[in-house]
Amino acid sequence: MRLHTREWGTGDRVAVLVHGLMADHRTWHELVPVLTGKGYRVLAVDLRGHGASGRGAYAPRLFAQDLLDTLPHGPELALGHSLGALALTLAVPELRPGRAVYSEPAWRLGGPDGTLDPAVFTLFKRAPRLLIKSLRPHWGERRVAAELAALDAWDETSASALSAYRAADHTPEEPLVPSLVQAAEPSTLVSGDMCAELARRGFEVRTVPDATHAIHRDSFDAFLGSLSGWL
Repeated sequence: MRLHTREWGTGDRVAVLVHGLMADHRTWHELVPVLTGKGYRVLAVDLRGHGASGRGAYAPRLFAQDLLDTLPHGPELALGHSLGALALTLAVPELRPGRAVYSEPAWRLGGPDGTLDPAVFTLFKRAPRLLIKSLRPHWGERRVAAELAALDAWDETSASALSAYRAADHTPEEPLVPSLVQAAEPSTLVSGDMCAELARRGFEVRTVPDATHAIHRDSFDAFLGSLSGWL
């Protein structure tokens, strides 16, 4: 499936951005001007079932194949958050970015102990007020509206379908390209033991204290600081 994609900038270098569950390309609104200011042409997709992209079956391999069907191979930088990081990981062997950043990767959809059910996120679709309460209190109406618009456009059956994969472990054995793993501290998906193991496997691992799962959304300055040397 070819995904709906937004593009910014005219630089010679290409950066691709892949959002997480419930979001769409708008989640990167703070990062885009930083990247274009560094000379990147930025491409941000809407995953299948999200934003303006098509609907269909949902499985990790399908999310990854969509990236391969849509994005130019060999971008200088590829960054994925949560489900987007999972899809990016599975696409990397063919996509071959120069560098990959995995922010709070959902390599284990059920979390470190397998008890997290992706289907629980359908509650936000049914009760958007829960999402509003979780957003930063200083957010303006425009930003909250954008988050709610992304939620409204999201096909919540994607979360239910991913329940079937919550026991699967997609953690890569090694980084195929120079790779950074960014984890909130504490994290519901990337435990301290997992961070240590990833470092042993050759990933660079950086933690962001007192951050939420959506580090880029809720703690942007800290998110950007932890990407020092990778952009």
